[in-house]
Amino acid sequence: MHVFVTGATGWVGSAVVEDLLRAGHAVTGLARSDDKAAALAATGARVVRGTLDDLDVLRNAASAADAVVHTAFNHDFSKFAANAAQDRLAIETLGNALEGSQRPLLVTSGLARIAQGRAATEHDVPGPASPRQSETAAQLLAERGVRVATIRLAPSVHGVGDYGFVPLLIRLAREKGVSAYIGDGTNRWAGVHRSDAARVYRLALEHGVADPVYHAVADEGVAFKAIAETIGRRLGLPVESRAPEHFGWFANFAGADMWASSAKTRARLRWEPVGPDLLADLDQAGYYAGSSI
Repeated sequence: MHVFVTGATGWVGSAVVEDLLRAGHAVTGLARSDDKAAALAATGARVVRGTLDDLDVLRNAASAADAVVHTAFNHDFSKFAANAAQDRLAIETLGNALEGSQRPLLVTSGLARIAQGRAATEHDVPGPASPRQSETAAQLLAERGVRVATIRLAPSVHGVGDYGFVPLLIRLAREKGVSAYIGDGTNRWAGVHRSDAARVYRLALEHGVADPVYHAVADEGVAFKAIAETIGRRLGLPVESRAPEHFGWFANFAGADMWASSAKTRARLRWEPVGPDLLADLDQAGYYAGSSI
């Protein structure tokens, strides 16, 4: 299978590329700079230069592929609405290129605001307040007959080298001298190791994208306080409850309940996570080394 991957040099996308190549598939990846293009080419993947704003590039690459995996997203939360609109237009463009062919498209979303007070399942539909539009765009394509599905990623797709939410918490703890949580810290985050998440994409393609939603979730729910405690112990800092303002713009995530089941995904794809769980990963020295953290 020849798969076109957007975000092919990103944290999740690069793992998807590696997993697809290891399984014998051909990959073409989108890269926006010379250094990223060189790194992608070194894996054995073909390279297409461009960004999510280059709609003709997206359309042509999707048209030439047997399947498309869309992992790219601009995570600059200072302009989230614009980034969500960019993502939606990219998904529409990719879907238009595949329409009528039954060639599959996998798009990426998250678990924020999918369910409250319980574990989200693959049957849940995001409400109108959901911050990303990825899944809505996918649903509209499905109504037109496009074979499309959404991979919902856990809020922590972890592993040494991670530059997502957990490293942000480590930086904040270092800056403020305390590893904090909100309230009693019992709100929960789902987690998945990067390599396990990558296999969900590949297995969904290999199983024909037969379901509208898959959950890349290994740890159903880890208490946020437990995350803060691990960070505090590793950094030698106190662990304390703080007001949401302590976290700035990140408070909505730090205080959110984002836990989920992946029972249906595991059964349908015969997927079993094998990587370390979130707290075990977070207890590794590598998470606390390097200038990026």
